Amino acid sequence: MTEANTQKNGFWSRDIACYFIAGGIAGAISRTVVSPLERLKIIQQVQPRGSDGQYKGVWRSLVRMWKEEGFKGYMRGNGINCLRIVPYSAVQFTTYEQLKKLFTSNGSKELDTPTRLASGALAGITSVCSTYPLDLVRSRLSIATASISIQDQISLAASPALDSIHNMKQTLASACHISSSSPRAVCSNADLSMLGMTLKVMREEGGVLGLYRGLTTTAMGVAPYVGINFAAYEALRGIITPPGKSSVTRKLICGALAGSISQTLTFPFDVLRRKMQVAGMASGGMGYKYNGAIDALTTIIHTEGLQGLYRGLWPNLIKVAPSIATSFFTYELVKEFLITP
Repeated sequence: MTEANTQKNGFWSRDIACYFIAGGIAGAISRTVVSPLERLKIIQQVQPRGSDGQYKGVWRSLVRMWKEEGFKGYMRGNGINCLRIVPYSAVQFTTYEQLKKLFTSNGSKELDTPTRLASGALAGITSVCSTYPLDLVRSRLSIATASISIQDQISLAASPALDSIHNMKQTLASACHISSSSPRAVCSNADLSMLGMTLKVMREEGGVLGLYRGLTTTAMGVAPYVGINFAAYEALRGIITPPGKSSVTRKLICGALAGSISQTLTFPFDVLRRKMQVAGMASGGMGYKYNGAIDALTTIIHTEGLQGLYRGLWPNLIKVAPSIATSFFTYELVKEFLITP
């Protein structure tokens, strides 16, 4: 009996393995399905405001991406995204399941909304801290080949004189490996691989610490996002999928609504995260450089207004509904399959 209980409740129990595997599979499938929209969201978040050749509109941008880069453009960064999301999603779901057991004494008492929020927030922080370098490198790969112009004027930094602006653009072009005659970033083929971009960041941005640029901002955004996501999903399941009405469509609707709610409420944190991640990209080739999260926040509001904190929201909402719906549905499906004897 003691051995059976240890096998059931131990840290490396069969249930833990099932949660981990189900979470990893759910993450990989959900992100691959929406890879083009994920990349478009990142590009729209970080491209300089008012620059020539901006990616505008979801459909037009996707068509442009296809014409300029083909199918590879849609999948750019998805390999490392899946490499990141598998452990990220696995750790997140597993941590959440274990925290639920901890806070409810293995299911002996009801899980209330504050506890769900706390469990989700802690699960989010744990998962993001364990996979953050992969997220940063994925962001860099997503925009490395996007045809985004260097910002013509850099607020609070550039001189209004035309010759100073020209000199600054030339300096940025040299330091950032960006062609002054072409808006497309010029990266070597070696830099466009996961390992190559990782080494490039470490080489040019202070070693290993460069891989953790924007971690604090990310953690601040992920904690409420994941907390709201899990809490909203479980609350909606009680309403939309009551006993006897748990069809596939209803389950997918729960995930889609939960993801949309949580993303909308926490989207400014996501914008700050992306800005911080690419701000140091080859000495500021995106046209801005920040001294921290607060500086990034105040600069964005000063130069772009509050709407600057919601750039890329529309393609993100189009992406998040099928992504979160697929993630929760796949997780539940695989978990049930693995746990059921």
